[in-house]
Amino acid sequence: MKKKVNLLGTCGASGWRKELMNRIDLNKIDVFNPVVSDWTPKRENIEDKRKADPGRINLFVITPETPSLYSASEVTAASILEPQRTMICVLAEAGGKKFEKHEAEEWEKIKQDCKKSGAKICLDLDEVADILMGDDYGKI
Repeated sequence: MKKKVNLLGTCGASGWRKELMNRIDLNKIDVFNPVVSDWTPKRENIEDKRKADPGRINLFVITPETPSLYSASEVTAASILEPQRTMICVLAEAGGKKFEKHEAEEWEKIKQDCKKSGAKICLDLDEVADILMGDDYGKI
C-alpha cells in the first residue's frame, strides 16, 4: 500500500515541493500537490477533502517566501486537531529569501507549541524525505 502525503504550506513559485519530490520515491508515496495555476472553490474543496483523509499525512513546509499569515493558523490547527498526521518543517532560507529575525523567532515558538501537541517537527527537507521513505512513517 502506498504512503500518502499532502504537500501543504508555502505555495506560489516556491521550489520546496519539487526539491522534496526529487528526494522521495514517487512509486511508493502518493503525493497530493494542491498548487495549481487556477485556484478555484472546487480546488479548495479537493484540498480540504485530502487534508481530512485520515490515511494521509499533512506536511506543512513553511518558507520565507510565504506572504500569508494563514499558514500559521493552518499549522497550529492541524497540530492540535490531528497531531499524529501532522509534519511541520520551517525552512529559514528559500528562494533567495530569509526570515527576518522576529519572524524566525515566531516560527520557532509556533514549532515548539506544535511539538507539544504531538506534531512531528522536521529540521529540513532531507529529514522529511527520510521519514516519508522510512519505516517510521506510521509513527509520525
